[in-house]
Amino acid sequence: MHCYRHPDVETGIRCTRCEKPICPKCMIPASVGFQCPDCVRNGSGTGHAPDANQPRTLAGGRVAKDGRFVTKILIAVNLALFIAAQVAGDRFVDELVMIGYAYNPLLGEVVGVADGEWYRLITSAFLHQEAAHFVFNMLGLWVIGGIVEPELGRIRYAVLCLLSGLSGSALVYLLDAPNQASLGASGIVYGLIGSWVVLARRRRYDMRPVLLFVAISLVFTFARPGVSWEAHIGGLVAGAVVTYGLVHAPRARRDLAQYAVCGLMLLVDLGIVLGRSAVLT
Repeated sequence: MHCYRHPDVETGIRCTRCEKPICPKCMIPASVGFQCPDCVRNGSGTGHAPDANQPRTLAGGRVAKDGRFVTKILIAVNLALFIAAQVAGDRFVDELVMIGYAYNPLLGEVVGVADGEWYRLITSAFLHQEAAHFVFNMLGLWVIGGIVEPELGRIRYAVLCLLSGLSGSALVYLLDAPNQASLGASGIVYGLIGSWVVLARRRRYDMRPVLLFVAISLVFTFARPGVSWEAHIGGLVAGAVVTYGLVHAPRARRDLAQYAVCGLMLLVDLGIVLGRSAVLT
């Protein structure tokens, strides 16, 4: 890859706004990454939209001052549900946990996604009962979310997290025993891990530390008893696929392409849920 202004100079850096390759002579520091001289000049000139000089993330979102704003909200939601679970006990957890189809003696009724309780696909992705499980997931959300959120922007990041959590729950619903309960933000955390891999590759970072982290995470997934590997793998795949679509969308039709990839992932999840429900009922 060669600089668009200096064809004889090789480079591995692209402008964060137009994505044209730029060499060190053409790099102008921005809030995130570097911009080319043309984007800086056009953004400050006349005849452009009022937000033309707004710095953009790698995925086209607006750069925010607080790179962990949505991450903090997600942690706050998890914390609120964790406290509620400790105070209210098993009955509260049983109402929100991911379960396919089973009779619950505490509630005295049949419960589960197959019984129409689709909200469990999302609520379970924010629910924790054990302190160690909660702390581990929130640490992962804080650290990896702090890497991913500034690269995607708030809205795209929030959508990524929701789709990762939903995809993890959908795979649990498809492969787990219908009466097997599952809960935790692992689907979201692993979605962020998948997103981090794509972003590191897109930024042309050294992939060895990233892949080592993924390998260690997968070892823990399959080596530890009682871990819902389905939620981890479902989130990981969804996070990688969605992020790839977000950061590689053609600039001319970026919004349309990004809506499409998120919509397709949602349709896949809905297809899984509908198909599994048809089998169970």
